[in-house]
Amino acid sequence: MTHELGFTEGDLRRLAGARSFQRGLGYLTAVSPLEIGDGTVAATVDGTDAYEVELSEGEDGLTGGCDCPYGQEGNFCKHCVAVGLTVLGQAESVPRQRAAAMSRARQLDTWLESRTRDELLSLVREHLAGDRDLRRRMELRAATAGDDLGAVRERILSLLDTGPFARYGYIEYADSHAYGQQAAEAVTALRTLTGSGRAADAVEVAREAMRSLGRTYGEIDDSDGVIGEVAAGLAQAHLDACLAARPDPERTADWLVEHLLGDLNDATDIDLADYQEVLGEPGLTRARELVVSAWRSNPKGWAEKYLMERLLKAEGSVDALVAVHAADLSPTGATHLVIARELEQAGRAAESLEWAERGLREVDPGHGPDSDLVDFVCERYSRAGRPADVVAVRRDVLLNRRSLAAYQDLRTAARAAGGWGDTERAAALDVLRADGPPHGRHGHGDGYGHRGAALVDALMDDGDHDAAWQAAADGYADQRQWRALADRLRHRRPADALAVYLRHIEPLRARTGDSTYEQLTALLLSARACHRTLGTEGEFAAYLAALRVDQKRKRKLMSMLEAHGL
Repeated sequence: MTHELGFTEGDLRRLAGARSFQRGLGYLTAVSPLEIGDGTVAATVDGTDAYEVELSEGEDGLTGGCDCPYGQEGNFCKHCVAVGLTVLGQAESVPRQRAAAMSRARQLDTWLESRTRDELLSLVREHLAGDRDLRRRMELRAATAGDDLGAVRERILSLLDTGPFARYGYIEYADSHAYGQQAAEAVTALRTLTGSGRAADAVEVAREAMRSLGRTYGEIDDSDGVIGEVAAGLAQAHLDACLAARPDPERTADWLVEHLLGDLNDATDIDLADYQEVLGEPGLTRARELVVSAWRSNPKGWAEKYLMERLLKAEGSVDALVAVHAADLSPTGATHLVIARELEQAGRAAESLEWAERGLREVDPGHGPDSDLVDFVCERYSRAGRPADVVAVRRDVLLNRRSLAAYQDLRTAARAAGGWGDTERAAALDVLRADGPPHGRHGHGDGYGHRGAALVDALMDDGDHDAAWQAAADGYADQRQWRALADRLRHRRPADALAVYLRHIEPLRARTGDSTYEQLTALLLSARACHRTLGTEGEFAAYLAALRVDQKRKRKLMSMLEAHGL
């Protein structure tokens, strides 16, 4: 039977992937009766909603479409799998059903061809009266075929109206797909206008359509990007109309710059560079005047700066682009890095490195340096055979950013330079120790992630666990680190590790919840391991018995303890 269908269960598994295929098995009973046509199969699958599925067989093999969120992203979803498996399960009857479908289609064609014009009009009007979506599409086609631009404009803007879908003043995720399907018709209408020789009209209406969507885009849950695709479609329809109509280049430049500097371009994301052919030399000159003027008036404005950058990149003006970036330098050094990369791309490596080094010097210690800037400089030093300079940079970073990552980077650099000896390591650890013990000597470190904790992390990362334990005892460790140290040293220092586990168990007694019970169970298992090493299992048994009595009302915890033999 597979030769009739053109696909197998293996094809379904390959198209969907193992996970979706497995999930599709659970939807076999949710598939409605199949509608089998010539090369297609349609069905409804009841899931979170009732989803429409259509499988098609063509020269490239089997394809599937579903209006569920995952399917609308172009994936062969679990609902497609369920329909495909249902088809395979009815393989013997498929040829007969397909032949019957073809016979019905021929019969319908014959019947339609035998109707008079008035009868066909009556039939169409009957369906238009009962199908609002069909009526709206037909009204739009009628408007675009006529000469009434006002009617076309009104119809297209009505398709972008969020009102019917925004039940609470906001289009929720569940309604965004339906709105997107309606809004997409506006894109089709604009393309139809252009294709029918009315490109100039399409230019004007497209601009209004983009403004309309731009005003409401922030009030739509577009998690799947459906509305974003509509916005991109409107922008492309506008560009295509401009290419066909060739509107006044200077006026087009005025509109473009105004749109790009406004806050309505977030949805359409138009790029000035795409309009070079439309603008020509006069339009580009006008656009440059407007952009430069806007940037000079507000050099720190994000939109002005970005537009100026795009314009200069298109022109290849590296020095002018550097000047734009240099007018608003980030305190982290990130802007210096942008400049360095632009110069390097232009083949000006020496200037590139100078800007990157300047970024390290000028960085605000409270904000930086930007880690990518540091990596950029160190990589260039390494290429130039300057390992000592890499170490110097990494050393400065550690002084400013006392973290495990900074310590690891310095260690790697020093080893590459052959200088990670006792002196360099001791100096690096002293930097991490410089803040002093956050919790006081012998503190238990009840907090998490304090600055001084990097010392303990570094010592553990070095494998110097005894030194890490001493640092923890001196007050440098937080709870996470105490637990990690106890886990690593419990075979060598079972009594010390046991004290840590018991200390961490106590506050959990008063708490509830699965996460708490899981933590408590894990700590008890670790404590039992320590007692076994110490040979004091009886002491642990007494402790556990008392704890079980104290916690007996927590049934979930009791079940977890039983499952782990506690």
